[in-house]
Amino acid sequence: MADNGVLIGNSDHFEFLRLDRANRHGLVAGATGTGKTVTLQILAQGFSDAGVPVFAADVKGDLSGISMAGTPNEKMLTRAKAMNLELQPSSAPAVFWDLFGTDGHPIRATVSEMGPLLISRMLDLNEVQEGVMAVVFRAADEEGLLLLDMKDLQAALNYVSQHAADLSARYGNVAPATVATIQRKLLVLEDQGGDKLFGEPALNLPDLMRCDAAGRGYVSLLAANKLISNPQLYATFLLWLMSELFEQMPEVGDPEKPRLVFFFDEAHLLFRDAPKALLEKVEQVVRLIRSKGIGIYFITQNPADIPETVLGQLGNRVEHALRAYTPAEQRGLRAAADSFRPNPAFDTAEAIQGLGVGEALVSVLDEKGAPTVVAKTMVRPPNSRIGPISPAERAQIMATSPVKGLYDQAVDRESAFERLNVRTQAPAPAPAPAPAPAAPPSQAEAPQTDSGLGGLAGTAAAVVFGRQGGRQSMAEAFAKQLIRTVASTAGREIMRGMLGGMSGRSRRR
Repeated sequence: MADNGVLIGNSDHFEFLRLDRANRHGLVAGATGTGKTVTLQILAQGFSDAGVPVFAADVKGDLSGISMAGTPNEKMLTRAKAMNLELQPSSAPAVFWDLFGTDGHPIRATVSEMGPLLISRMLDLNEVQEGVMAVVFRAADEEGLLLLDMKDLQAALNYVSQHAADLSARYGNVAPATVATIQRKLLVLEDQGGDKLFGEPALNLPDLMRCDAAGRGYVSLLAANKLISNPQLYATFLLWLMSELFEQMPEVGDPEKPRLVFFFDEAHLLFRDAPKALLEKVEQVVRLIRSKGIGIYFITQNPADIPETVLGQLGNRVEHALRAYTPAEQRGLRAAADSFRPNPAFDTAEAIQGLGVGEALVSVLDEKGAPTVVAKTMVRPPNSRIGPISPAERAQIMATSPVKGLYDQAVDRESAFERLNVRTQAPAPAPAPAPAPAAPPSQAEAPQTDSGLGGLAGTAAAVVFGRQGGRQSMAEAFAKQLIRTVASTAGREIMRGMLGGMSGRSRRR
């Protein structure tokens, strides 16, 4: 370890990665079994010793050995002697995290923090489904519904499906069938354990940027041996974390050393089949996050796995051996060789194929920010243990963790699920009472006429209207029919008399 850099190894001189250029990002590449994990361990512990916190995904579990002091074997001692280097076994302070909460402290994010774009990526939604997901978030925002966990998102999807006609009029077609497809994909994600990612307490970024009492940066290790079985979830979560760092951290320019170094293992998963909008977001984060004092280092098998727009931002590079047996691999090899500043002493492409385990081509940024000439380098042995730690050792470290108790218990406060559930279960308003029926007229109040019909009609009406409800008696039915008959006959007689009188007068005239 130097005052201003991290020792990578030895070529014809010691190769250091300068701390004041470490926020210009980097790349560690190489075929399986060539030593990428050990190089990552060396860099992570070097940054920690320099007081720089580190976050790294531990895909195979091997990186957990950084938390224990190493025991050098003969091979390691011989290598160190050949490099004029004295090994000093030591460990780095570590915090273990696990999305599933088994091999580390739970690490969570809320649905709202993740946002519609990243959740759509996580669920592998098409363009139409992604548009509907955006409508879900907009509708939840307008209704004041908090989207915190998976059941909140499910409840919001149900709400959108039930109000599809109204929302379609405002935002374009929202088909219930599309909503149902998204719900099924959420169910698959839940079966894979992805629901454990969403909830509270959500991760507080300063907890990733701690230093111990001795001034060493904590190495936060995300247990990803299970998570990697769901590549979409793995890549989307790490991209979310990078985006949160970019959005929340203040501008610091080019500091003397980074505020945090972020290692993204199996980086090709981030870019595989990624839509254009997502690639643009990654490029933006990588390009601008360095001014926040954050260095991002991608670890992958071949530099060709990284888009050129992102690869061009990676100034510090460690290239382990590549194999080139197929035409595609040969093109990747040539691209990797061409990305280095050439060394007149050897052909870069041939050198990459001839590297042994623990050897690499190294090019880093100098004090002026320019890449150094590529050099064949023997990577130094690590001071910490090579290989995974035991479950008992992991449990012991977690018991003394600085974040113990902060995230272990989930919190479920009132959010979209609870509020929409209350709306569904609220009783319907009682119907207005029917108006009371008018009191039937008494016999004394029945209308009377000067003709002989009045007495009969009044008596019949009294019989008919004097009974309210129930079945009519034969007398009541007879009275009704009698009234109709009498009234009809009387009407005809009156009309005939009137017309006859008029006709007679006409004839007399």
